[in-house]
Amino acid sequence: MSMKKYALIGTGGRAEMFYAAIATDYHDTAELVAFCDLNQTRMNYANTRLKTKYNHPEVPTYKADEFEHMIETEKPDTIIVTTVDRTHHTYIIRAMQAGCNVISEKPMTVDEEKCQQIIDVIKETGKQLRVTFNYRYAPHNSKVRELILDDAIGQVFSVHFEWLLNTEHGADYFRRWHRDKRNSGGLLVHKSTHHFDLVNFWLGTEPDTVYALGGLNFYGRENAEKRGETKFYQRAYGSEIAKNDPFALHMENNEQLRSLYLDAEKEDGYHRDQSVFGDGINIEDTLAVLVQYKSKAVMTYSLNAYMPWEGYRVVFNGSKGRLEVNVVEKSYVNAGGAKSDEGALKGKQLKVFPMFAEPYLVDVEEGVGGHGGGDRVMLNDIFGVPAEDRLKRASSHVDGAKSILTGIAGNISLRTGLPVRVKELVQF
Repeated sequence: MSMKKYALIGTGGRAEMFYAAIATDYHDTAELVAFCDLNQTRMNYANTRLKTKYNHPEVPTYKADEFEHMIETEKPDTIIVTTVDRTHHTYIIRAMQAGCNVISEKPMTVDEEKCQQIIDVIKETGKQLRVTFNYRYAPHNSKVRELILDDAIGQVFSVHFEWLLNTEHGADYFRRWHRDKRNSGGLLVHKSTHHFDLVNFWLGTEPDTVYALGGLNFYGRENAEKRGETKFYQRAYGSEIAKNDPFALHMENNEQLRSLYLDAEKEDGYHRDQSVFGDGINIEDTLAVLVQYKSKAVMTYSLNAYMPWEGYRVVFNGSKGRLEVNVVEKSYVNAGGAKSDEGALKGKQLKVFPMFAEPYLVDVEEGVGGHGGGDRVMLNDIFGVPAEDRLKRASSHVDGAKSILTGIAGNISLRTGLPVRVKELVQF
């Protein structure tokens, strides 16, 4: 396999999984040639990590306005995009127009207009886009696809899917840039894209009609005031009040958070540790979605971001029985600890209830590392030599689009109070 060159734009919390993989397990097939970011301090920190933690030479750094100049100079084959969600499309489009393929962190983008622009540039340039859905690769999620593919419960007619984000990880979306819907598309796009992709993948179908309800019920200043809270602060750093707030993030106590964000503030003014009970939050923390798929299956989905535990419950009802999946995940704060903690498992159970036989538990091998072991398998698919995969877990821009379109349609439905036909949003 020939050596491919990669440059990475956006050296925040999502970047290290990619540059660490290139620097260690895949240095025979992949070469990291540059970092690009708005923030020099952050790029310098990424280079320090490369050198001290991964024993890899530092790479040249380019500011975001030198993006095309970086491509011209370093000649990467592929750009890895791990920037703020609302800028994904900008760098995907510019990279392709400059002759590069792209690997993008999920979600591919945040609304239907940007989604259409990405689809159009792929048609124009013939370049490839891969969206990284690590959850597909987790052994328990792959096993669900396998069971459905092998007809364990027949044709699936309905899915009930409940995702719980707890008061550590869930709260984190309300501290940082995600709290502004323009940046992230809200949790229905930024977070649920994983879950909607899983359902598309599990059922081998795509969404047709979406109806959503929800709101901001727990986080935000107004909700805290209603509960009788009287003490408020803007951000945790330097605040006396924050010392007693279990929701506060103290970056100065964590080497990674301090270096990535606190030390980098002087350049761009970005505060990573805002109060989850502050003003300016316009994303929902409580969501319910009803989806009809092209296969005629229906799904009821709920997401709550202030729960006492983290994980999900999903049940599938089919023509030959029922499958119940219960997963408890380890809690984490993005960039605040080991990468392998992200989505790591604490417990899981898959149980099949055949229509006319005894229920049985399904054995699943334990995945190692982040996202239930999915990260490792996915990274090999991207940077190594992919194994033959009957489950077809590698995801293209079409999968990327179809997963966000459920959430984008949900956001339109939240605004209008009406069901939304997905096919009216973008043209493939």
